Amino acid sequence: MKQLYTLLFMILAPLLWVRLQLKGRKLQGYREHIGERFGLYLDAPATVSTLWIHAVSVGECEAAFPLVKRLLITHPGVPIVMTMATPTGRQRVTSVLGSHVRLVYLPYDIPMVVERFLHHYRPALGWVMETEIWPNLFDACERQGIPLLILNGRLSEKSALGYERLRSVISKSLQSVNLILAQTALDAERYGRLGAIPVTVKVMGNIKFDNDFDEEMVFKSQQLRSQFIGDRPVWIVGSSHFGEEELCLDAFQYLRLRVPDALLILVPRHPERSGEVRKLCEARGFEVMTRSAQQNIPLTTPIFIIDGVGELRLFYGAADVATVGGSLVPHGGQNPLEPLAAGIPVTFGPYMMNFKDIAQQIVIEGAGRQVKNWEDLGRVVADFLEHPLTRADAALKGSHYLMANRGSLDRLQEAVNPWLERCFPVEKTLH
Repeated sequence: MKQLYTLLFMILAPLLWVRLQLKGRKLQGYREHIGERFGLYLDAPATVSTLWIHAVSVGECEAAFPLVKRLLITHPGVPIVMTMATPTGRQRVTSVLGSHVRLVYLPYDIPMVVERFLHHYRPALGWVMETEIWPNLFDACERQGIPLLILNGRLSEKSALGYERLRSVISKSLQSVNLILAQTALDAERYGRLGAIPVTVKVMGNIKFDNDFDEEMVFKSQQLRSQFIGDRPVWIVGSSHFGEEELCLDAFQYLRLRVPDALLILVPRHPERSGEVRKLCEARGFEVMTRSAQQNIPLTTPIFIIDGVGELRLFYGAADVATVGGSLVPHGGQNPLEPLAAGIPVTFGPYMMNFKDIAQQIVIEGAGRQVKNWEDLGRVVADFLEHPLTRADAALKGSHYLMANRGSLDRLQEAVNPWLERCFPVEKTLH
């Protein structure tokens, strides 16, 4: 089965290049650094052993940041290489970590390609965030004696069923992982079901609960609101996917009947879609302003589109109520904890498979609402905007829910420290 998997990947390699070119029509970043995906590098090879951290896209990068920032303080001598698969993830890492890490796209899972990656960057230890499992890459790490850890491990039922089709291959790959730090007992059970060695799987909680909205971010959010928005009621839809904007516009048309001066902030999950989202809004007769215009939003402008990367959390802090994308269409939902951390109630649609337990608990705690359709969404958002006390109560309950579930960052650090000490002895990290 593994030979068939590898053969298929190699046959599809030219099509992968074509796919990058097509995606690059909307987002130029897909046409940049293409050689890295095939194990061809322009930067100098690593001269010392490195820590390799993989975070596939923006969500996984956000999950990794607290741990990486702490690592830069506790182990300042450890060189870090971060891989990702999307230009938006790369941009986000650049904006947050800058020159503290080397950035490179994850190589395609072809034996000769992953061998070049490992030879060039010389990882002594690998961390994979959340869900990614790549058989050839994992097997190559095992052969070369490179320990692999899966951190903040998450396996939705959908992902588990997908991997189940390649169980003989995935089972071998998971057995090459030295430690799997899962978010929940259910995630741990799914890893076990796919063949992970039970003693390597531990439940640690979700590090995303520890991603603080600190005083600096609060200040920046207040500045954004003061500078661009003013006192208008604000509904933000974060990380929206194709098909969702139309539903949100339906809900917004109803909302404006009850809250005429409401402002809708749309943040497409993929910024390259901003142009088509704008056209969609204008086709409905809405005046639109974009973030890139860098202008104050007139009181007569009903919709504001964030057409860049890295500001979603700040604009959550500048809004009154949020809806997380990927939940009104069957995508699985985006992270509903970020609005709670910013101090506002959250709403989401029926498709929250990626955050099923968290979504259910948010509703139980009273920190947010799950809606059935756009009509329901419009009513719920209007209720929150019309009733400040209800909104404040939900925000407070959200804060309590976050506080009650924090601590994963400390547990993860405690679990990975022995591996850091083993792979990067103190005498090496001081030079």
